[in-house]
Amino acid sequence: MHVDDYGIIALMYHRFEENKYPSTNIRINNFKEHVNLIKSKNFYFVNANKFENDLKLNKEKKKVLLTIDDAFLSFYQNAWPFLKQEKIPFILFVSTREVGKFNYMTWDQIREIAKEEFVHIGNHSHSHEYLADMPLNVITEDISKSIAILKKEIGKKSDFFSYPFGEYNLDFKKIIIDKGFKYAFGQHSGVSDETKDFFELPRFPINEKYGEIKRFKTILNTLPLKYKNISPSEKYINENTNPPKVIIEFYNDINNLKNLTCYSNEEDKWRKSDIKFIEDFKIQINLKGKFTTERGRINCSLREVNGAWRWLGMQFVVSEK
Repeated sequence: MHVDDYGIIALMYHRFEENKYPSTNIRINNFKEHVNLIKSKNFYFVNANKFENDLKLNKEKKKVLLTIDDAFLSFYQNAWPFLKQEKIPFILFVSTREVGKFNYMTWDQIREIAKEEFVHIGNHSHSHEYLADMPLNVITEDISKSIAILKKEIGKKSDFFSYPFGEYNLDFKKIIIDKGFKYAFGQHSGVSDETKDFFELPRFPINEKYGEIKRFKTILNTLPLKYKNISPSEKYINENTNPPKVIIEFYNDINNLKNLTCYSNEEDKWRKSDIKFIEDFKIQINLKGKFTTERGRINCSLREVNGAWRWLGMQFVVSEK
């Protein structure tokens, strides 16, 4: 596998300078440091209008996509002036029900930033509820409503969707496909490339805990870990399918796959996963127990000779039913 196939590193932010919410907040000085570091390393900021081209081509360019979820007022007040001044492209994912409420942006503010060529307004559902737990008719109605409101307020439908809480199941995913979206992002970590499922695209969550500059530099040093298939395809698990039997089939041009390491958080405890090679490029990850939190995660990495890390993350939603 060529190390010059960089893929797209998508970063996910939420709040800016709302310091009482450290799990979703980033301090603005840290955010500026992130952006300036990306620029200093000659990364290319991906414009949503060119996303597909950048995903499938331009493989020798280091690329970053900035995404901001929820359209909190703190983004408009603290991050937007900097991004506007620097003309840094980004996607703002909006949940239409929340617009205009306390601590959220208004439609006038959203329309103001949407005028800029480097800004794209993406769809983040209407209600921002835990839709993966909802009946299909409720999900369908919610997404239809968000599409209609975005068309009314900003004059167009987005090709980009962000799953609330990064949670989805196969039926939810099918609704997003049927509604005409081209891409959908979760909240599992990893690097996007043309081999990934376009409706399960990864992002690295960035906040006060995970926005420290040393970790951020590591994120910028990640590469795609390409695979042919991951099973189970259903990431929504219940009592009968928890823990999931995870099998990954990789492409046969990956070097040093025997050095792959995976970590998982079953029983709410991060630990090194047991990996069994079924074939030379096909592995089974044996979890030591059930996922006991709302979201089960598995992260796999493979170090390249140049020090970069190939990264693959998975997120499973644990049913409350």
